[in-house]
Amino acid sequence: MRKVIETIILVCLTLLTIGCGGTEADERAANEGRDEKVRNDNKNPSTRKEYSRLEFPRIKGGDNNPVIVHSTSDYGVNYSLEWDVAKKSQRWACYQMYESNSVTNTSRYYGNPQYPADPDLPTAYGWTPDNDPYYGTGYDHGHIVASAERLCSADANYQTFFLTNMQPMKNAFNSGLWAKMEQQVWKTWNRLSFRDTLYVCKGGTIDHPDQIIGYTKKGALIPKYFFIAVLCKNKQGYKAMAFWVEHLLDGVDHSNDNLKDYMISIDQLEELTGIDFFCNLPDDEERRVEDNMSPAVWGFK
Repeated sequence: MRKVIETIILVCLTLLTIGCGGTEADERAANEGRDEKVRNDNKNPSTRKEYSRLEFPRIKGGDNNPVIVHSTSDYGVNYSLEWDVAKKSQRWACYQMYESNSVTNTSRYYGNPQYPADPDLPTAYGWTPDNDPYYGTGYDHGHIVASAERLCSADANYQTFFLTNMQPMKNAFNSGLWAKMEQQVWKTWNRLSFRDTLYVCKGGTIDHPDQIIGYTKKGALIPKYFFIAVLCKNKQGYKAMAFWVEHLLDGVDHSNDNLKDYMISIDQLEELTGIDFFCNLPDDEERRVEDNMSPAVWGFK
């Protein structure tokens, strides 16, 4: 009888542990809420070392969300992305911009195919040139990491044309307001007088049904919103901001809009997307830069 009672007690304790989240650390993180955010598995020693880079958001992880890191022999890590296997779409792409990888040593890639399959993604998980979901649909191959941001080498530029780096965009949006936002990052802010390093994370919204417009007639998911999160490091320290913009289908060129009207804080962007940006910063620094966004320090009046 004593053994039966001990067994029942052990089972009850086990169920309580599972129901409460497992460990004291888990419970503490849950109680501390937003300040502690979600436990950062990017820094887990069992994950790839690249995941601890400052441009990385917190990875979703799991077999359904592989992370792909593209590198070149001359510049190391070029850019990284997280892919959603079920939706055949990237959740985000992230990269760094600094002096040596911001030089122009090559021209824009023009090859055949113009938009190659990603060699680091199994064919069954993504798109191929023979099954390109953009051609003939009325949507551009919208770069997430812009070709203009990677002219340091032919290899680096070529990788920006992988189909995993694309999202469907209406041309007026892609060549208009989105291009203006991109130029603000790679042209205006990507100067030695402004930054030592820019840490950038960009993407279109794919996680929530109300943030998806639909699909192209060939099956590519169409985000309703796009975002650019930027962390700048210079001699004054760190600062961060984000652009949040609706993917308008009206065919109107909105590139004359004031970009200040699309600026939000990183905290606001996290609430909108559910993605934890710049999670590899020390906690105090992360809280400070994500809660503060002054247009003036980014050159806007």
